[in-house]
Amino acid sequence: MPELAAHVRDVPANQIREITEAAWGTPGAIVLSIGEPGFALPRHVLEAGMACLDRDETNYTPNAGIPALREAFAARFREHNGTDIGADRVYVVDGAQQGLHFAMSLLLSPGDEVLIPNPGYPTFAMTSRLLHAVPVEYPLLPEHDFQPRIADVETLITARTRVLILNSPSNPLGAVLGAELTGELVELARRHDLWIISDECYEAFTYDVPHVSPAHFDSQVPGDARVFTSLTLSKTYGLTGLRIGALICPPGLEQQMNNVMEAIVSCVASPSQYSALAALTGPQDYVAHAHAHYRANRDAASSLLTSKGIPYLNAQGAFYLWADVSHVSGGDVRNWVRRFLADSGVSFAPGTAFGSIGEGWIRIALCGGKTELLDGLGRLPERF
Repeated sequence: MPELAAHVRDVPANQIREITEAAWGTPGAIVLSIGEPGFALPRHVLEAGMACLDRDETNYTPNAGIPALREAFAARFREHNGTDIGADRVYVVDGAQQGLHFAMSLLLSPGDEVLIPNPGYPTFAMTSRLLHAVPVEYPLLPEHDFQPRIADVETLITARTRVLILNSPSNPLGAVLGAELTGELVELARRHDLWIISDECYEAFTYDVPHVSPAHFDSQVPGDARVFTSLTLSKTYGLTGLRIGALICPPGLEQQMNNVMEAIVSCVASPSQYSALAALTGPQDYVAHAHAHYRANRDAASSLLTSKGIPYLNAQGAFYLWADVSHVSGGDVRNWVRRFLADSGVSFAPGTAFGSIGEGWIRIALCGGKTELLDGLGRLPERF
């Protein structure tokens, strides 16, 4: 049998999936290792997808998506970010991950460097390598509240650097970039003529702080704009299995976007698009309920960790807590989460799934029921 390509052989395993699949195979396990919203979908969203099938509207759509959905994404973005974009800049994609792959395919040539956060979501590095690009990690350090520092990022920029990836609210950290720092990062990219890919999967869930998109600071002039924004409905509306999101591109790239979309996926499935349209334009009760639930879970989990003396990062967004278990993980948190699952029946994502700085830390998903969450966290050893 011929060998696979070297760049595929070198892609590491996703440690989140590794521990979660082990938990799914463990009877009675409390699964706190994956960010899967647990609420029933609103009926009007389900009915919109079913009505599409009933109409037998199952043919190709335009590469960029049905016009009404593109406008709905643009309208939400204008409302939430104060940025004047039109539907012509919105491309409907198969979830945020496909949007990230789409953007990186447009921007990266073999050997190009892409700046990614450490800790950061693992597919930033995985996708870079699949495209023959080189991921270069910029540090998010505990002593700086896991916020990027301009000097740390700028030091890593070389003649081969093409893209800066930002993620706010952060998965895994729950950290949120403030307006001043976001503007400085956009200015840094402009100074060095870099593209920005902004992963904003959790933009609907911030707590006492605003979500600020880098696109707010971007130029609206074709040829001068540099921010691609990746959005998803997976987290906002719990549509993880429908695989639906949007990539908002700088102006003036419509033909190139169509060409690459055709090569990657052609178009997104029609039922998913109509369900997404119903989610964006219909009642928003689901989002309000989810926001309140995640916030309450964050507060309850934070109190429990405090009572055990376990340090954690105060989550300002998303639905995760980033907690320090170095007192028990013995310098190998990946193996420790496996042992903890076997011994205690609870799974957490190991911090090393998100980069070397994550050693000794775990990511705790807050999206399930509060009783189960507190039961699972209650099994953690105290740190006194």
